[in-house]
Amino acid sequence: MRMSPPALPRRAAAEFIGTASLVAVVVGSGIRADSLSQDIGVRLLANAAASALGLGLLIALIGPLSGAHFNPVVTLSEWWSRRHEGKGRDVLAYIAAQLAGAVTGALLAEAMFGRAPGAWATEPRSSLHLLLGEAVATAGLVLVVQGLRHIGRPGLAPVAVAGYIGAAIWFTSSGSFANPAATLGRSFSDSFTGIAPASVPAFAAAQLLGMLLGMGLAGVLYGTGGASGEPNAAEARRTG
Repeated sequence: MRMSPPALPRRAAAEFIGTASLVAVVVGSGIRADSLSQDIGVRLLANAAASALGLGLLIALIGPLSGAHFNPVVTLSEWWSRRHEGKGRDVLAYIAAQLAGAVTGALLAEAMFGRAPGAWATEPRSSLHLLLGEAVATAGLVLVVQGLRHIGRPGLAPVAVAGYIGAAIWFTSSGSFANPAATLGRSFSDSFTGIAPASVPAFAAAQLLGMLLGMGLAGVLYGTGGASGEPNAAEARRTG
């Protein structure tokens, strides 16, 4: 028997906690790596490994509750793909929880390392090649999430999504934020993983463009229908 999903307040709380935890892992591992090594490659490797591992664990734990989106572009793309089943208020609740969680996670990471919370990031990330990299990173993430649903393999989400993000941190010029909520949160940390507030709108626009591209690619590859015999597509939902 297929169980009904938890009530919206519980799912929104799961998205808040999951997004806060994810951003705390990303920012906290960046701060730790920055304090231990001056080698940019070592810092990036440490940050990518911690981010991928943390993301995979969070998807496994929170996926059965909310789908483990942790990311507005995942929420929007999943809602659009399944709009005949979804509700607009769920989308608004999820995105609000993700934005609040991302800021909370960044401030928590700053506080854990004895840094004054609330300092704006100073690293500009507005060059066109970075925006292109961010669009590519987000398109790939959406394609992975949509693809898992279409082929009926949502149980692979913890490994597949985390593996993709870990790889995309390395192969994209932007470092694969691929998440408007996390981008906002990282503007509150003047650290290795930070982004200057002035660069946030352009990054978010590139991410939304990447979302549309990823959905288009999924449509070309899999068509517009859902997977046949799919037991529970909600588990494939995620985040960045």
